Formats: sequence, C-alpha cells, structure tokens
Amino acid sequence: MAETKPTATAAKATTSVQPKKSSNIISILAPVLCIIGGYMIWRFILGADSGFSKPDPTGGFWPDHKGPKGAWYRMYEGGIIVPLLIGCFLMVVVFSIERFLTISKAQGKGNISEFIRKVQYHLANKNVDAALAECDKQQGSVGNVMKAGLRKYKEMITNGEYNTEQKILAIQKEVEEATALELPMLQKNLVFLSTLVSLGTLVALLGTVMGMIRSFSSLGEEGGAGAAAQLAVGISEALYNTALGIATSSFALIMYNIFTTKIDSITYGIDESGFTLTQSFASLYK
Repeated sequence: MAETKPTATAAKATTSVQPKKSSNIISILAPVLCIIGGYMIWRFILGADSGFSKPDPTGGFWPDHKGPKGAWYRMYEGGIIVPLLIGCFLMVVVFSIERFLTISKAQGKGNISEFIRKVQYHLANKNVDAALAECDKQQGSVGNVMKAGLRKYKEMITNGEYNTEQKILAIQKEVEEATALELPMLQKNLVFLSTLVSLGTLVALLGTVMGMIRSFSSLGEEGGAGAAAQLAVGISEALYNTALGIATSSFALIMYNIFTTKIDSITYGIDESGFTLTQSFASLYK
C-alpha cells in the first residue's frame, strides 16, 4: 500500500509576529483639536484688537474689526473659512509628524539592502541563528517579517513530516501573514493627508467665492468710486483664502509623496525578504 504524504494544506503556519496594538485616538482627536486650534489662532492672533485701527469692542465669536494694520491681520477679514483652512494646515502638520515617527521606526536601523545582504550571507553558511540576530539589530518592519520567516525556516529544517515544496509553502505563508500585520501600520492615517490635498483647495475656493459674493453685494448696494475701492479690498481679502488653501494642499501633497516613497522602499524590502528565504531554503535543503 502506497504511503500517503501530508498535503500542502497541512503545513499551516502560525505567524510569530503578533498583531500590533495601535490606537485610533489621534485619528479621532486630531481633526477636532486642529479645527479648534485654527479658530483660536484666527480669533485671538489674527483677530487681536491691537492689529486693527477700529477694533470691535463687543468682541464675541466673530468680531467686526475694521482697518487691519498689516497683511497678517488682513487674513482675519477673509472670513470664517480662514480658521477651517488653518485647522487643515495644522492637521497636515500633526499627521506628518505622526507618520514620520511611525515610518522612521518601521525603517529600523541601518540600510535595508545591507541588512538583507547580511541575512543572505548567514543563510548561505547555514547559520540561521546569526541571521536571527541581524533581525534583532534591524528592529524595523523588514526585520520583523524576516524574523518571522526565519523562525519558520529554522523549524522546517528539522521537520521530517513535509517535503521540500510543502516546507517552502509554509515559509511563504509565514512571511505573508507577518507582512499582513506590518503593512496596515505603515499606511495608517495616510488617508488624511491624501484627503487634505484636495480638501484644502476646495475649502479655500469656498472662502474665495463667499468673499467675492460679499464684495459684489457691497458694490451693488453702495455704487460709485468708493464701492469700487471696497470691491478691490474685498477681492484681496478673498484671495487670502486661496493662498492659504493652496499652501495647505501643496504641503500635504509633498508630505504624502515623501511617505509613500518611504513605504514603497520598506515594502520592497519585505518582498525581497520573502524571496530570499524561499530561494535559500530551496537551494540548500532540497
């Protein structure tokens, strides 16, 4: 009677990389706090009484100050859309800092390509423990995935139950499961930056249109040369919305591209790690 060999599905890998515990608190609080911060900047810095020749003594939520003493204070007259734009800019800053810290940690220590070359060298010499030590030194996402794969790699060396193909499948599955735990952490909150790229311009356009409506309404009500001068001032104030929105969108786009480039580099390293492990095992342990 022919011997029945285990099927490939029997080599089910359980990843040694545990799910990362991450909090969504920054995703919830940051937008709210940034909008509040934007209003505070607009109301108490751009709208400071000392910045206007005719401040509104009643104060309140939206004081009707007149006669800004400089371009900085003229931004206040851009209207209630300005604090939203400032809040969007603050969001870009906050999420850029958060992504920078997270992705920098995920990159680990040292050059990723050099790390993979060291692991390849140790595997070529059948020194799996030295390769695992390199993963501990790397301390990044590539190192975490490689470490998970190496543990399964070491386990499969002494496994007499599966054939070579089944062992390689087990290593591949381990790497894939470890990768699935690392990638969401890298891409988290990038959606805020990509959204702010478009949102900043659209909110700025809304502020500009509202300012133009206000200006032309004044022109229609007053008429004459004085109204034309008021129209010119109103258009200038409305364009502050456009300038602030374009600056916010540009900054968000630059940071988004920087972070996606860094993530692509890490992802490439993870893919190369999986290829290194399977090719090494296939060539050394046939």
